[in-house]
Amino acid sequence: MPETVAVRPGNRVFIDKQHPDAYRALAATAQAAKDAAAAAGLDRTLVELVNLRVSQLNACAYCLNLHTRAALRAGETTQRLGVLAAWRDTELFTSRERAALALAEATTRPADAGTQTAAYAEARVAFSDDEISAVIWVAITMNAFNRVSVMSKHPVRESPAVPVQ
Repeated sequence: MPETVAVRPGNRVFIDKQHPDAYRALAATAQAAKDAAAAAGLDRTLVELVNLRVSQLNACAYCLNLHTRAALRAGETTQRLGVLAAWRDTELFTSRERAALALAEATTRPADAGTQTAAYAEARVAFSDDEISAVIWVAITMNAFNRVSVMSKHPVRESPAVPVQ
């Protein structure tokens, strides 16, 4: 029987702790995606909106908590974070943010070919090739982290308040 490194109540394994080399490789990929986004000139708040929207779609409480705090630190407003799940129904997001959110959703739910095609067409108008690639890489890595946290049932613990913008 394999040695167990980190088992949680409810018989969940913290897979990031169980296989740390795999997790470090994922973290390195995520850092490369973050670097690509910065090099492409994508604003940090846009990247955090992508991280949050992907995490909303995947119902990843741990990543939602983490990236809400990161978005607030980057200057995002509580109003926009509060309506992010319904971003299509508000005018609070720019055309570039809307294109990035649509592309992030299409990356998270790739089986919907029509939505994917429409999102890519919108992204083509709003972004350069480097920016499109960076948004997709951010969404891909966020999806991977969501799966690590959801399958491990990473807990969300109460933490100090983040200053409100």
